[in-house]
Amino acid sequence: MDLHGYTRGAEVIKVAGDSPKIEMTSGIHYAQIKHARGFRQLRMSVIREAEARNRPAILYFPGGGFTSADHDKYLQMRMALAQAGFVVAAAEYRTVPDVFPAQAEDAKAAIRFLRAHAETFGIDPSRIGVMGDSAGGYMAQLAATVTGAEYERGDYLDQPSDVQAAVTLYGISDLSDIGAGLPREAAASHASPAVTEALIVNGPAFGPSLGATVQDTPEKTRAASPIGHVGPHSPPFLILHGSADRLVSPEQSAKLYRALGSHGIAARYFLVEGAGHGDSPWYQPDIIARVTRFFCETLRRGD
Repeated sequence: MDLHGYTRGAEVIKVAGDSPKIEMTSGIHYAQIKHARGFRQLRMSVIREAEARNRPAILYFPGGGFTSADHDKYLQMRMALAQAGFVVAAAEYRTVPDVFPAQAEDAKAAIRFLRAHAETFGIDPSRIGVMGDSAGGYMAQLAATVTGAEYERGDYLDQPSDVQAAVTLYGISDLSDIGAGLPREAAASHASPAVTEALIVNGPAFGPSLGATVQDTPEKTRAASPIGHVGPHSPPFLILHGSADRLVSPEQSAKLYRALGSHGIAARYFLVEGAGHGDSPWYQPDIIARVTRFFCETLRRGD
């Protein structure tokens, strides 16, 4: 048979460029949490170039108001970072009713897992960054600032859990005053013992526990807040917040920026004009390009 006959009437497509082949691996269990009646598996997904070798990695934590952790969201950002040559992992974590330090333990466990499996995923273990939005920004900040053996739980304890760069988008740095600077009604909700940051710190009212507000337990609240862990060990930060955010006050990001500066940490803080909390501006090319550029500057040196 003349195979050339199949070309009759066909239009020819000329392919230009060398865009990488991107692959996703999902359903990865990076940690196992023991509960009274069983175990919970914490999941992760990884997006990377098919032939990635010795690449810097970025670990994304999703927002969800401390009540959910849908780790496969924010696909535009994660795909853009993968196309820029990063191995991009995304991890779920424990939320309400689990209390701090569960969140810090999960962040550290996810980083250790990536380092332990660096060869499998084509990661350079000396170049790992973190990022997150909203409550995920809180998680990224914890991952970048918290140190100490008390937060290292689970497997791969021979691996370090430090990171070399961090991005927080409309994230939470201080659980004691998330509502500072917000309209009165929005700010008032943060004074409740039932608001999610209070549940992260003090747990729900159940049995002998009456619950508490974040103001009732200042030492516990400080310990559970990234702002309480910022120090000279912290990595470079990119901080972005929307000027029109009515859920998490922009003061949260300004406070983190000042704290980092007081320790001489390289940090850049941008207020995104007109942006709210997780709305469409955060998915636009300008924001994605700025985040990508920051990680290229901090993690791709020498590439």
